[in-house]
Amino acid sequence: MSVTVEERGRPNTLDYRVYFKNSEGKYISPFHDIPIYANEAENIFHAVVEVPRWTNAKMEIATKDPLNPLKQDIKKGNLRYVANVFPHKGYIWNYGAIPQTWEDPNHKDSDTGCCGDNDPIDICDIGNKVCSRGEIIKVKVLGTLALIDEGETDWKVIVINTEDPESADFNDIDDVRRLKPGYLEATFDWFKRYKVPDGKPENQFAFNGEFKDRDFAIKTIKDTHEFWKALISKNSSAGELNCTNTGVSDSPFCCSAGDAEAVVKSACAFGAEDPIPSSVDQWFYYEN
Repeated sequence: MSVTVEERGRPNTLDYRVYFKNSEGKYISPFHDIPIYANEAENIFHAVVEVPRWTNAKMEIATKDPLNPLKQDIKKGNLRYVANVFPHKGYIWNYGAIPQTWEDPNHKDSDTGCCGDNDPIDICDIGNKVCSRGEIIKVKVLGTLALIDEGETDWKVIVINTEDPESADFNDIDDVRRLKPGYLEATFDWFKRYKVPDGKPENQFAFNGEFKDRDFAIKTIKDTHEFWKALISKNSSAGELNCTNTGVSDSPFCCSAGDAEAVVKSACAFGAEDPIPSSVDQWFYYEN
């Protein structure tokens, strides 16, 4: 799928946004307008890269903003950067989300016993390429980890970019364990400890931190796609979520190309970036 991005505001500031355009140059929502499937018959999914590997800025699909641009998460009025918890530097995969999925906060998962976190389902791309912010990639699903984040189910789906030279060798979670030894352990460690430098406790996991296999992960993704279908058709309460879209023709939230353009044009003009705080490069050590 041919998608380009348009930056607005100044990078590394509160007003920075990344909007998405389709091949016709029309503005779209990465949450709602990019198809979930790149190849449904083969269970190949699209993924939106929010955070390139080795970077720290916690960029995310702004689910509550019109057209859902990427923006940096804010905590206590400040831009949020993920800490470097030794031995990790920033995010250790290309991190992002699968479009047209939604972890319903009103649905209690029968496996985890917790409700969804109100976001699209997250992915960790283990491919070798360092992707760019806003890049749309096609991914093969390998498995999933069930993080319990402040009492909510927050699935972390392990995927590999289908364009990776080694992608044919990876078909299930055991292939990651065999071909990239230590990567799953590092992934568990990262999610367990990444909030500790902010003064929060270690994260908890369902299934005692066990990675579930490809079939389990694909079923989970498809379940969240059904939740999204209910959301976009107004059969589930959207709450504060913004469901404005330009491509889901039968959705009551579908808007015109002109209305979508007006949303983007009302955002701040693109400008010079602010420096990233030097504290972002600090390394944190602590014993388990």
